Amino acid sequence: MKNTGTLCVHPLEPSGTLDGAVTAAVMPAVAYAYTDTDTLRYPGFYSTYNQLRLGQIVANLEKGSWGMAYSSGMAAISTAILSFAQQGDHVLFSRDLYGGTWKLAEQELPKRGIRCSYAGNTLAEFEAHLEKHTKVIYLETPANPLLSIVPLKAIASLAASKGIVTIVDNTFATPLNQQPLLLGIDIVIHSGTKYLGGHNDLPFGVLVSAHAEHRDRIMDTAKMYGGSLAPQECYLAERSLKTLALRVQQHNANALSLAEYLSVCPEVGQVFYPGLPTHRDYQLACDQMTAFGGMLSFELNTTPDKLNAFLGHLELIRPALSLGGVESLICQPSTTSHRALSAAARQELGIADNLLRLSAGIEDVADLRADIEQAMRRAGI
Repeated sequence: MKNTGTLCVHPLEPSGTLDGAVTAAVMPAVAYAYTDTDTLRYPGFYSTYNQLRLGQIVANLEKGSWGMAYSSGMAAISTAILSFAQQGDHVLFSRDLYGGTWKLAEQELPKRGIRCSYAGNTLAEFEAHLEKHTKVIYLETPANPLLSIVPLKAIASLAASKGIVTIVDNTFATPLNQQPLLLGIDIVIHSGTKYLGGHNDLPFGVLVSAHAEHRDRIMDTAKMYGGSLAPQECYLAERSLKTLALRVQQHNANALSLAEYLSVCPEVGQVFYPGLPTHRDYQLACDQMTAFGGMLSFELNTTPDKLNAFLGHLELIRPALSLGGVESLICQPSTTSHRALSAAARQELGIADNLLRLSAGIEDVADLRADIEQAMRRAGI
């Protein structure tokens, strides 16, 4: 078995390329010849060679059975949940979620008669919130935006004992830092738009299952809801994955360095990064992650006007809503990713108005520190 870094560069065996080419061919076909109905290769769904290939590449990185690429992370998330929950069922979510996932749980799933509730980050919380009709447990770890960590192995064991499907959004960690399927999780989701693509220019999502028997069920849902990814985008995603290991290594190093720097800045309150011993879930992160990722958050002790001025004076670190790219990006969750939550809901989750989420890019970390320092100085913080 190849190591994960090697699998990024040499993803499939055999290579699957044509005429000895070292890169994958772009195959735009959506129609495939067959001799009888038993030999239909891609029945009823406009999947392409490249879409299935990309899914299998990420499945190999995650040590999964098979995978499928989609046009967005939300397409992968909704397909995964709707494949296993139907009218009258209950889905239990971890409390800390990406804003789009929260809106799906609050606004869309109830329209289909699916009840949703939320548990904190401990096994006891999840056990207490299980119901007779719970069919899916959906987790995000590290979670957006406070980088909270959920005990994957313990929750996977609990769910398996009750026949509940577990789904984990592994976007923040990437397969380089965390492999939930090896801890007993059933399905892993990625917003490939983030680290897998890595250049802030390519939206896609990926679903990976640990179980071959999930394939038909998930494919049937995908047929109903679409989410196909075009061959050229699949090719670009595969090209991006070749450098994933190198990029993630630098993301990890920069985020840890910046977290350590910000934790001793007098202008900064709490710093949220699972690689800091001060993080409440540090030991759990050490137990289930091999490194701690490129995302961190921190509270800037200043007024709203000066916080906005700080964001405006940053030169290398750009205020933007995405993450996981080679460029460092920053945002204020209360006005961006989590603006749909009420002020009371944000307060309950610990998302302060002065919280900033930083996606550490791959620039020289000394330049990133200098950028933060000059922006603070110019903002009068």
